[in-house]
Formats: sequence, C-alpha cells, structure tokens
Amino acid sequence: MDSVVFGANGFLGRWTVLHLLGRGRAVAAVVRRPGGLRDWLLAHGAAVDRLAILTGDLTAGPGLGLSPADDERLMDVRDVVNSAAVYRFGLRREEAVPVNVEGAVNVLRWAGTRPRLRRLVHVSGYRVGLDPTPRYPIPETELTALYRAKGAYEGSKTEADAAVRVLAAELGVPLSVVNPSTVIGHSVTGEAGQYVGLAALVRDLWTGKLPVLPGNARTFLPVVTVDHFAEFVAAVPEHPAGKYWVLDERTPELPELVRLLAAHLGVRAPKLRVPAGVIRRLPAALTGADPETLTFLTEDRYDTASADRVGIRHPAVETALRRWVDRLVADGFGEAPATLPGGFEEVAGSRAYVAGDRVTPEFVFLQGTEASAEPWREVIAELGPVPVMVADLPGLGRSAPAAVAPHKWLAELLEPVGTRPVLVANPVTAGPAIRCAAAHPGRVAAVVVVPPGFVPAGSAAGPPRPGAARRRARWLRTADEHAAGGGEVRWMTGEATPAAVARECHLGAGVRRGGGLS
Repeated sequence: MDSVVFGANGFLGRWTVLHLLGRGRAVAAVVRRPGGLRDWLLAHGAAVDRLAILTGDLTAGPGLGLSPADDERLMDVRDVVNSAAVYRFGLRREEAVPVNVEGAVNVLRWAGTRPRLRRLVHVSGYRVGLDPTPRYPIPETELTALYRAKGAYEGSKTEADAAVRVLAAELGVPLSVVNPSTVIGHSVTGEAGQYVGLAALVRDLWTGKLPVLPGNARTFLPVVTVDHFAEFVAAVPEHPAGKYWVLDERTPELPELVRLLAAHLGVRAPKLRVPAGVIRRLPAALTGADPETLTFLTEDRYDTASADRVGIRHPAVETALRRWVDRLVADGFGEAPATLPGGFEEVAGSRAYVAGDRVTPEFVFLQGTEASAEPWREVIAELGPVPVMVADLPGLGRSAPAAVAPHKWLAELLEPVGTRPVLVANPVTAGPAIRCAAAHPGRVAAVVVVPPGFVPAGSAAGPPRPGAARRRARWLRTADEHAAGGGEVRWMTGEATPAAVARECHLGAGVRRGGGLS
C-alpha cells in the first residue's frame, strides 16, 4: 500500500479513494465499519485489485484501532489522507472533538511513524486556518468562546487545524492542509452525498420555506464539485507542502446563485434580503435558520493561488450547480434516493421531472396521488430490460405546477417520444391518460390502469411541495373523465402484484406489436 485514506467511507473519502485508484495507486481505505465501499467503487468504474479495506478507529488512540498486522502492512505508505470528520450542524462539543480534533491528532502522530512518509493531507475547511501563526494547545477560556461563537462543527475544525499545523512542525511531519469550500455533487452526474449547509438552503427553496434570503448582495458562499476536490487531494502530495484553499471563485454571489437555482427548479426566488447578523439575533424558532450556518454567510474572499498552481481546472460551475440540484431533488434530499435518476425538462411551459428513456420508451409510468413516481420501480424491475420513462405529475413530487389541463400536459410530455408506448396509470391518472390516448391514437398503444392502492401511499421522494394537496385534488377531479377510443384500455381487477402489473403491461405492448387495437 502506498496511500491510505482515513474516513474512506464518507462523502469526501470515497471519492478520494476513487481518484487515487484511477491514478494507479495502491490504496488502503480505513473505515470504522465494513460497508458498501467496494460495491460503490465498482459501480463507479474503479479497478479494485489495488484496494485494501481495513478496519480502524481514529478515536482509539495513536494506533488508530488498526490490528498489528494491518499496521505493519501500512508501514511503507507514502501518502496519508485524513478526510474523516463528524459533519453536521447542532453537534455538541463532546460529539465533535473525539473525531475532528483528537482523531486528527492521532492520525498525525501515526503518520509520523511511517518511515517513507511523503505527505500527510489533512482536510480542513475554508473558513478556518487563516491565522498564519497558530497556537496549540489553545487555552480553555478561548476554546469555550470559540465553540460558543462558531458552534461545535466549525469550532472543532478550527481547533484541529491549529493542532495539526503546530504538531506537524514539532514532529517534522510533511503536511498539506486542504481547505475546501462547500462541496457539491459530481460535475457530470450531480451525485450528492451531503444534505446540510447549502443543500439545506436548496431544500428550503424547493419547498417554499425560504421567504427571505440571509446576507446581502455581496454574500459569497463558494462551492467546489466533489470530483474536482477528490482529484485535487489525490494530486496535492506531488506539490509543495502548505495550505491550499480549494474553491471555485466563479461561484455566483449568493443572491444570484439562488436566482439561478430557483429558475432551474421552477420556483420563486426570495426577493427580500436580511443581514445574517439580524437573523442571528432572532429566535431560531421564528426564522427557521440554524445559527451555525449563518457564520458562513460573509463577503470574505480567499487566496486560491497555491491551489491554482496544482493545475486542475474547475468544471463549469453553473452547469455543475444545476446538475447537483437535479440530483438533490431526485434523491429527495437524502430521504428517498431515486432508483431512476433523471432531471428537469420543459413540458407545457413548466419544469417536469422525467427519468428513464425520453425518446424510445415502451412504457410510460405516471404518478398517482403519492409524492413521486418512484414506487413503480418494482413493476419496472419485473418488466425486464426494456426502455421505460417515469414522470412526476405537474405540481406533485418533483415537477413544477403547469397551467394546462392534465391530459394536455401528458400530450406535451409525449411530444419527443418516437415510439407508441403503453401508458401505465392508476385510477387517479386514468382519465387524463385515456383522454390523451383518445386525442392522439397514433401515439399511444394502450393504457393499463392498476387497481386503487397498488402504489403505496406515502412513498414520498423527499419533502412535500406547497400546494400539492390542491393539485392532487385537481387530478382526482379528472379521474372519471374517461373517453372512448384511442387504443386499448386494460382495467386490472383483483390483486395487483408487481408481476401481474408487468404482465398486463406486456399484453398492452403486444397489441402494438400485433398491429391492431381492441
């Protein structure tokens, strides 16, 4: 093993392992508990023949909880990356310190015992480490004031930053401190993994719970994509030791960033701005704002010259932000990960969330009164390897409201489709589906209507949207507006298991393949 990553099963750690393996490194990934890291890496195209997953615990002292055999196996490592941290707001100091401070010191002392060590890379935060001459230990009176002012998370990261810098100098450990800003999802896929901080602000924007924007016109909340960050960490040991601020300076200032994301999501951006200091003085129960997050809302800028010299270019930040929020919404902000990741498209003048094959689907699944179309996943699995499209209804789940009638919205949804798919609906969406098929007989092969209650109620894809109940009622009012013609309508009776629904879908598709309509 020539590289070791602590916190390898975390959001930042697993991406770092992926990029190190991509560089041909032999990587030891240290985790507290065996989990799905290997499967995740394989799913992301990693070659894992040079990977060892070891069990350890940063809070177990300088030996890090490694077995004697594993410690010996890691004796010749050159690069040590510590990305382990407890990251959430509302922590207590006694929760944060064991991993974020004491764990970081333990990793540093352990790294100092590796005879071939080239670099210890400590992942810090962009709001800490600004003091050019840190002190450690920090007097308790100062620590108490620090944790009170910053909260346990940022307070512990500040204390840890001072500790590793002072001790590394004393012990002669070659150290690079990487200070990332808010880490968002992958620049291409949007894949996320953290749902606090800016992600929580996006959630409030999405659910209509962001009536005012904290900060001012110059508030700067920079971001960096997780793939850029991981690539940087994998490369930084080849560059001089020191501190590196890793953030994209092209990130729009916060008001413009929120307007960008609101336009993409099809929601209203708050027009009123309130200084963070004012919100901080108000009760959290009144504002809904976490006091710890407000400390990040400043006009500060950071010197990224040292990071720029590493030579890794940031991806287009606005494109990355859009892809990230698509994935946040698809994953229900961490509450209900999408089995069919999709994105937003323009349908009938509104933003619709569509997943799957947009052009050549054999089947199109329509959401019912539940919060998304995700519950159809069991039927889709039964269908086998055929192209399908899944759409959330306007104003429900993840799609924005639309001004047109439901059956006209469906017709617009099917406009790019080049096949004659089977529409799969439940009684709530049956009326609009049949009316759409009747109006466009050449574009729909059949409509399959499953019995009430088949799609489990409450299968929410994340937080509910304002006005969803009213829009559900609108669809319910259209449920009995059936129209004759336009293809076969298959009304299922009896128990509708996923396998039975799949059989009915294939029968409906068989009508198309046979060239006739019943």
